[in-house]
Amino acid sequence: MYKNKGLTIKNMVTIGVFSAIYCVFYIIGGIPFGINPVLTFYQAMGSALLCGPVYMLLVAKVGKKWSVFILGIVVGILLFITGMHWAMVLGCIIMGFIADIIARIGNFKSKKMNIISYMIFSLGGVGSFLEYFINPNGWIRAMVEKGTDQSYLDTMNAVAKPWMIYVIIIGTLLVAAFSAWVGSKLLKKQFEKAGIVD
Repeated sequence: MYKNKGLTIKNMVTIGVFSAIYCVFYIIGGIPFGINPVLTFYQAMGSALLCGPVYMLLVAKVGKKWSVFILGIVVGILLFITGMHWAMVLGCIIMGFIADIIARIGNFKSKKMNIISYMIFSLGGVGSFLEYFINPNGWIRAMVEKGTDQSYLDTMNAVAKPWMIYVIIIGTLLVAAFSAWVGSKLLKKQFEKAGIVD
């Protein structure tokens, strides 16, 4: 059974640092897709590809109740500040909460549960696109208010198809699984060997 020893100040600092690193990797992974209104729907996949190792290392270093949930909150807020839709913030928070519970099932020590946890966590970035397909007009209005170019949004609207949301969700899950698996390998062969993980 998982026993929560409580998050320390050191843990909170670690979560803060990793949240910033996660956002940097998230943005870098999403840029090739986000700059193109035709490919922007697949941005969550590009971001999920790079963030797995960061997530897996955080789980290994902290490994306490609410650590992943706090990561989701901080990442969501940081992404919102950078201009992302509010639904992405909500997605990061909700998926962060669920991912935390999943990682806790394996006491943050199970590679399988941590990988599944990251897969769920990565769906937070899908929240914005889910909102788009549910309420495209409202989504577009919100993004215009944030300064997104109207021609960019018009192109998005022109290429959007209902089936794409399923591709986005399934694709993000698969890419996240691969990224977390790679992260777990790096963690075992590189991070532990270097003594980075306590």
